[in-house]
Amino acid sequence: MSPVILAARDIDYVYPGNVQALQGLSLDIEQGRKLAVLGPNGSGKTTLLLHLNGTLKPRRGEILLDGRPAAYDRRSLNIWRSRVGLVLQEPDDQLFSASVYQDISFGPLNQGLSAAEARERVRLALAALHIKPLAERATHMLSFGQKKRVAIAGILAMRPEVLILDEPTAGLDAQGVAQLLTVLEEQRRAGATLVFATHDMDLAYTWADVVAVFCDGRVLRQGETVAVLSDRELLQAARLKMPWLLEVAQALGELEQPPRSQEALLELLRQSHSSPVTVQTPLPDPPPQGGRELLQNSYLAYSPSPCGRGLEGGG
Repeated sequence: MSPVILAARDIDYVYPGNVQALQGLSLDIEQGRKLAVLGPNGSGKTTLLLHLNGTLKPRRGEILLDGRPAAYDRRSLNIWRSRVGLVLQEPDDQLFSASVYQDISFGPLNQGLSAAEARERVRLALAALHIKPLAERATHMLSFGQKKRVAIAGILAMRPEVLILDEPTAGLDAQGVAQLLTVLEEQRRAGATLVFATHDMDLAYTWADVVAVFCDGRVLRQGETVAVLSDRELLQAARLKMPWLLEVAQALGELEQPPRSQEALLELLRQSHSSPVTVQTPLPDPPPQGGRELLQNSYLAYSPSPCGRGLEGGG
């Protein structure tokens, strides 16, 4: 088990109007791993993410950074947010500078880097997100997808130890999703810890090491991805849909290691020609957007759940 770098311990949060958002929520974030936070709208995902970098302060409970309670004075918050970067779901809530270059350079400069060091950080972030031609573009002239990539580049330029993303693939086309996941995987290989809230069950299944299932401001279960997402009763309680790849794997029978990618599933089916696999239940209907395209791009339609209370407008 990896060390826990960031954790929530029994936290409560209430929005104005006495609207309970989090209720005794606890969560562990292990260093160097990819954690997917899953749940319907209003289940508390975004509220939790805003606690993890100090934007919100719990009414009860505490956030632990390296096992110690986080502090909320200005100096402590600056250090905290340099170590834990947050990319919001709506990029307009994050972008504020006149140009793309200025926006991405803001974080590194406020970390105390020299102009030359900040310039190099910006150059690398622009290249990583494939947005170098946008460097001098006014931020208000960008498309939604472009704004999203600029917001992510701004956080990457600060090189946080923990990178938190709220619905990172929303609004990106297939190529944008592929590029983003490549960048994030490079960050993980360099030692970063990744936390992302998503409605995309297939993305969570194919990419996350660990998942946490939310409902009504609580974590129903946190654990290894395959084990948690194989729990039909749990998913039903949270009104979540089982990932399509996992549905197919279960329909094919008991497998030691269910396929985690389209390629692995195709290889399994090829092997079944020489050693036929007994299908225990009917295969699930193909995803509505077409199986090949869906599995390649990690998109799956999501139906909202009545267990959420619509607190967060998309997370």
